[in-house]
Amino acid sequence: MKLIVGLGNPGKEYEHTRHNTGFLAMDELASLLNVSIKKKTFNALTEKVNVRGEQIVLMKPQTYMNNSGEAVGKAVRYYHLDPTKDVLVIYDDLDLPAGKIRLREKGSAGGHNGIKSIIAHLGTDSFCRIRVGIGSENKHDTIDFVLGTSGGEEKKAWLEAISRAAQAGKEYMTEPFQSVMNKYNRGEK
Repeated sequence: MKLIVGLGNPGKEYEHTRHNTGFLAMDELASLLNVSIKKKTFNALTEKVNVRGEQIVLMKPQTYMNNSGEAVGKAVRYYHLDPTKDVLVIYDDLDLPAGKIRLREKGSAGGHNGIKSIIAHLGTDSFCRIRVGIGSENKHDTIDFVLGTSGGEEKKAWLEAISRAAQAGKEYMTEPFQSVMNKYNRGEK
């Protein structure tokens, strides 16, 4: 069994903001699988899918970004998952340029409060991630930036990156993460 989590904030006012990149990627992943993430469990919206005989739980925590670890921790404990191989988190990253994605097997929170919360609730920073770039030249108003929306070429690059992240998430369901990471970090699609 695997758990794939997209990070974001619940509520209409956050729906299309940069900080909801993980939710948008999960919606796209659900669309690729012809499902909807609607079941309420673990203080999150979830959906179970079966891919080649393996159960996959898709999750969008409804705890707001800073407390995302609560929902992730509950699911990991309930399903007895090993975070190092069974958990993938998709989220926005201010340090990557808009349109870029970067896959990693572990690492620090890098200032991302959702990841900080997940690390605290799992007791480890060793879990797979897909970082989706939302980078800004102006990092002085970080909160306004991440809770804002993008436009023009930036929006086009951002939406393409969300699509690549969703596709990488789908490939993670059937391939070793190392292979998916090597493919997407090299820029292959």
